[in-house]
Amino acid sequence: MGVVGRFRISEMEIPVKNSATDSEAASKQSCTVGSLYFSWIKLAVIYPAVLVYLGYRGAWVGFLMCLVLIPCCRWAYLRFFPRISEWIGYGRVEDHLPSSVNKAPVEVTYYSFLGCPFCPIVERRLEALQQEMGFTLTRVDLTLRPQMAADKGIQSVPLVEVGKDRLVGNATTEQLARLIAGVQTSRPSLAV
Repeated sequence: MGVVGRFRISEMEIPVKNSATDSEAASKQSCTVGSLYFSWIKLAVIYPAVLVYLGYRGAWVGFLMCLVLIPCCRWAYLRFFPRISEWIGYGRVEDHLPSSVNKAPVEVTYYSFLGCPFCPIVERRLEALQQEMGFTLTRVDLTLRPQMAADKGIQSVPLVEVGKDRLVGNATTEQLARLIAGVQTSRPSLAV
């Protein structure tokens, strides 16, 4: 196994090991906030315009098909993304659980965006780790908060923030555990 992708933690990059076939795909496993906003704007303008056009033309079968099929296709894409990600060029989104984790009473902030296929995957991994490590998880959805994303300098999601350290992209449970535990072990000991 070789190093093929990188995740950025604050100013430091952590190499990510994937199989050689995933080398190009590993660099694609995050969504830029700008492209997600652009896709939502397209959806908010084009989808209603198509419905209005079909309704105006009296094409009721097409109207009903668009009304039902487009939202269903979007839901199916997000729901089944982990299974189809390799086929559509994003590589595998497999996860390898760490052998053991330590308790870490820290605050973890998780930034996501509606429509990002990697965000639900990372959120499930964080929830599983939270039960084992005992940290506080704060979820922030940036979908309707473009100013917050700009103020915090968030350009890609999913993003996990612990203290001043950040992990961007589809991180494995092991990478998340290292990030969360790393903040705790970097604090000075208060033993007397």
